[in-house]
Amino acid sequence: MGTLDPVAAPGGTLVTTGVTTGATLSSVDLNRIFLLQLRVVGSTMGTRAELQTLIDLLDATGVRPIVDSILPLTDAPTGFRRMLDGQVFGKVVFTIPGS
Repeated sequence: MGTLDPVAAPGGTLVTTGVTTGATLSSVDLNRIFLLQLRVVGSTMGTRAELQTLIDLLDATGVRPIVDSILPLTDAPTGFRRMLDGQVFGKVVFTIPGS
């Protein structure tokens, strides 16, 4: 958690989404979580209304997610292997031909 210290104020909340890089945290310093009295929240997808709110925010601000690569669905094994090996920075997008 050393790299997260600057973004976690005492009493703050760390939200983690997805586990494409692995579900095990071997380098978490639990002392920092306890000493700073942090809440750690795991989050999955939200509701359709929350998705629309996010889309509206992205439209209004121009903020876009970081896309590491765009691959055809036939190359999905390659994309997933790159994710598992920690070789991506951002999203891996799979496309369906003809869509």
